[in-house]
Amino acid sequence: MTRTIVFLPGDGIGPEITAIAKRLAQTISDHFDLSLRITEHAFGGASIDQFGEPLTDETLQACLSANAVFLGAVGGPKWDQATARPEAGLLALRKALGVYANLRPVAVHPALAHRSPLRPERVANIDILVVRELTGGVYFGARKRTETSASDTCTYSVSEIERVAHIAFQQARRRRAKLTSVDKANVLETSRLWREVVTRMGKTIYPDITLDHMYIDAAAMHLLRDPASFDVVLTENMFGDILSDEASMLPGSIGLLGSASLGDQAPGLFEPIHGSAPDIAGQDRANPFGAIEAMAQLFESGLDEPRAAMSIRSAVNTMHEAGAWTEDLGGPLSCTQAGDRFLQCLKTSLPAHQAA
Repeated sequence: MTRTIVFLPGDGIGPEITAIAKRLAQTISDHFDLSLRITEHAFGGASIDQFGEPLTDETLQACLSANAVFLGAVGGPKWDQATARPEAGLLALRKALGVYANLRPVAVHPALAHRSPLRPERVANIDILVVRELTGGVYFGARKRTETSASDTCTYSVSEIERVAHIAFQQARRRRAKLTSVDKANVLETSRLWREVVTRMGKTIYPDITLDHMYIDAAAMHLLRDPASFDVVLTENMFGDILSDEASMLPGSIGLLGSASLGDQAPGLFEPIHGSAPDIAGQDRANPFGAIEAMAQLFESGLDEPRAAMSIRSAVNTMHEAGAWTEDLGGPLSCTQAGDRFLQCLKTSLPAHQAA
């Protein structure tokens, strides 16, 4: 059976790291005989330049028909004054795919503990999963602008909260059975509803999970004070955007982490969590590890190929243990060199057994 991965390189460093992700997909497909079909489409600013809009109907239909979608990065100052900004294409794609839950794992490899902005002993044993609601809240609410004021509306329904909370509780069951729900219930009405719904679900459906609640400002503080105390963190769209970027610095670079955006059915959307980094675009200086981790999540959660995901992560560990890093981690490798070396590690470590 042939399965399709649609690659959307996007903008800035997106094409550079996507090129490595595509080579990784082909290597895995060849070894495990997965019969993957790999296609590529313009997206974001690149699509605006070519077609006048960030997400064309053709690209959207290709994504909807795929088994998984990989995104490089979108945006940049070039399009700040554009009628339709690249980020509008990303929000529209998430909505069309129905990917309402964004999963961002954060772990610190022992070899990288000294690269964290926190002391090595403070980041030891970190293994956090941030589950962010992705298609609701203030980013998708009604907005208004006049010459003297502006407003953005944050709205959540019970069903929107329930569906993402189910994923967070279920992820906690697979891990250490602890869930921290983050809100601002002392101020916001949407947060009060959020806390009520999550509390009810914890009592009636997931009594085996230890549930606690934390205000967003306190969570941001504790994430630096005692990051190892967190297991699964559940929160709404904007809070999750901010909190997961803060958490991404614990391993030492935002370029290390990937994310999986999932809904009730395929395809999922997989991407590194970093931005387009226009200041280093085209200079072969990007860190490809975030894209590589996103591909591990794609094979694991998007294509149900855990062997492939395990092989990818094993090769990443080999790279970290050897200190084979890009400059953001104090290493000597360019983006291309890191990708080449990773693929060599991967090919060496792949199991001999081929899929039938």
